[in-house]
Amino acid sequence: MVQKRVLAIHDISCLGKCSLTVALPIISSVGLECTVIPTAVLSTHTGGFQNYRYHSLTKDMEQIVNHWVTLNLKFDLIYVGFLGSFLQIDIICDIIDKFGENTVVVIDPCMASNGKLYPTFNREFPKQIKKLCAKADIIIPNMTEAIMLLGEKYVSGPYTVEFIDTIMNKLTNIGPKKIVLTGVYFDNKRIGSSVYDVSIDEKSTYLCNKIPGSYYGAGDIFGSTMVASILSGLSLSDANRVAVNYTAESIKRTYDARTDTRFGINFEEGLQTLVKNIKNCYTPRA
Repeated sequence: MVQKRVLAIHDISCLGKCSLTVALPIISSVGLECTVIPTAVLSTHTGGFQNYRYHSLTKDMEQIVNHWVTLNLKFDLIYVGFLGSFLQIDIICDIIDKFGENTVVVIDPCMASNGKLYPTFNREFPKQIKKLCAKADIIIPNMTEAIMLLGEKYVSGPYTVEFIDTIMNKLTNIGPKKIVLTGVYFDNKRIGSSVYDVSIDEKSTYLCNKIPGSYYGAGDIFGSTMVASILSGLSLSDANRVAVNYTAESIKRTYDARTDTRFGINFEEGLQTLVKNIKNCYTPRA
């Protein structure tokens, strides 16, 4: 059987377990080939650290793409995360146009959380990344990002089922026909994500127990697990359940160890279990 190939377009945070340093091991663990285009190099991620080194790779991205065009490459899935500049949005739109035929396009519009944009972005960024999301088959925004994509005022939780349904319905109007909405919670005890697959008109939500604290890189662990699960043949709802559980178990492992959460979540020790869970959820089509 031909090995499936993923193109992951994220930054590299050299310390902190997020973006490509998370995507590569998780996606590769299930037997997928994970190729990369780095958008930027950071000494650490931007959460909780001061005086970090940041270097955009915009020019390098264009050169990588120009070389790849000569190689007649094909990808089964393109997975886009943290971007380094406005210019990179146009570059990635071009990448999707060049390599996106018969390819699943997954966009994590990584730009904000808790009602605020990340420090590297300005107020115009949500409008720009919206046109990238229009090219996606699947988008994975958190609640802040979803509301920003819609140009609406941020609303903090707990949420109602009706509110979550409305947000997902509106997001499909941007273009993608599969929505994965993270940071969903209806009370202060449980949190997870909701999914909407327009093709079968199915919505579902999967929640787990909340764990105290803030955990950098959780969204990248979740998104990478969704990609690994979907390309392994799982339905959107099954992939969501696997990704929520794996992310929560990784956070719980980190919480129990009482380590400095700036240095990342211990997802590595759960990789073997993740592979088993994905295989157990997969049912071959008749």
